[in-house]
Amino acid sequence: MAVKYGAIEAGGTKFVCAVGTADENNHVTVEKRVKIPTTVPEETMADVFAFFKENPVDAIGIASFGPIDINESSATYGYITTTPKPGWANYDFLGEMKKRFAVPYGWTTDVNGAAYGELKCGAAKGLTSCLYLTVGTGVGGGAVVNGKILEGYGHPEMGHIIMRRHPDDHYEGHCPYHHDCLEGLTAGPAVEARQGGVKAYDIPEDDHAWDIEAYYLAQACVDFTTILSPEMIIFGGGVSHQEHLFPKIRESFAEQLNNYLKTPDLDKYIVHCALGDDAGITGCLLLARDAMNEA
Repeated sequence: MAVKYGAIEAGGTKFVCAVGTADENNHVTVEKRVKIPTTVPEETMADVFAFFKENPVDAIGIASFGPIDINESSATYGYITTTPKPGWANYDFLGEMKKRFAVPYGWTTDVNGAAYGELKCGAAKGLTSCLYLTVGTGVGGGAVVNGKILEGYGHPEMGHIIMRRHPDDHYEGHCPYHHDCLEGLTAGPAVEARQGGVKAYDIPEDDHAWDIEAYYLAQACVDFTTILSPEMIIFGGGVSHQEHLFPKIRESFAEQLNNYLKTPDLDKYIVHCALGDDAGITGCLLLARDAMNEA
């Protein structure tokens, strides 16, 4: 019987649970999936447990919204920690799964899972490193370096690097912790607040708001290029649907980097995600495979 893997992409709005296969050549097949609203743990996790009880698997990969604790030596390893999501702060996600399903687990952030999926099966397939940035309701980033997800004492929180302000931007910033961090200045709520409440999809493509947005996203790409030197920077989330933004980001990136470092051709360096909404689930199935191999 073929080995079956489970995947949980745990988002702040919805959970996606899936069962499928993933071989050593990174061929991934999703055989069944469900979407579960993210309400409170008692409700959401009851549906997650039921799904995997009905669909037994040999290992499970979890990519969760955070912050989460990925430090295996920590007393709260496997927890969702300081999230503002009601009911989920200090929730022992991994522990509750292990109580019910005695299988190997992969455990990381939602953006790390998407980055891993894009590296193995998506836009960065064939490379050894990439950076994945999602820009939507919030901003998050994950990285894969030398084929391994980048983690340390904790996981990266790339959405909260502090930005140098655009000279035309007088918006204070949406983030309650840092105000003018990347998330505070570029996430959907920030874009809309800067425009007096106009929804991002209603802002004309030639509006100066997009020049400001591109400036910040390009600045982030410069920062991550100088720190990590990835082979590719991949954008997902709502911003990836704003096609007109990408030429602006690349142009501003070139201007801000000012020929200091060599990079790949920018049309191939700063790109859209290739897997779309499947990036996270793909990454989770691969993490489950890796966990099974390690076990």
